[in-house]
Amino acid sequence: MLNFGLRLLAGMGLCCALTHCGTSSLGPPNMGGPTPGERAAKIADEVSGDFYYGRRYIVEKTRFWGYLRQPGQPWHSAKLVIFKEHKKTSPDRWPEDGPDGQRYAFDNNYEYRIRGYFTGKEDYEPNSNQFLPEFMLTGYEVMDSHPGWLFQPNDHYDRLRVTLYPH
Repeated sequence: MLNFGLRLLAGMGLCCALTHCGTSSLGPPNMGGPTPGERAAKIADEVSGDFYYGRRYIVEKTRFWGYLRQPGQPWHSAKLVIFKEHKKTSPDRWPEDGPDGQRYAFDNNYEYRIRGYFTGKEDYEPNSNQFLPEFMLTGYEVMDSHPGWLFQPNDHYDRLRVTLYPH
């Protein structure tokens, strides 16, 4: 009987743990921004050309740069990329312990116009355990330093873990 009670208790604990894992512990959305309609209208009116729209995405200890998408395409079509900086260094190439505004990752969630090309290779990013497309950066310009949510209005950013995925 004791063995049955222990198994029942262990099963209940596992059930609680699995139930907790299935729910979001991220809290309320924290990125702000436009309504979905406003975002769709902005994308529909974008200038197109030989470049990508990029959104910087910082997660501590990772070395991916952020998300890139083609002009006119929704953000859910974006790819998380690793920059190759042989031709141009990334916008935030600053010391990690520099002063505010001049520190690596100062530009989290900035939106850029990015120039360059996909090399056709993938690089392994060990801290997020992902193989990601390699992008040769040749140029960039800041478009918006406060664009708001990335994939949907209820996005929640966490600097310590990957929480933003295309849906």
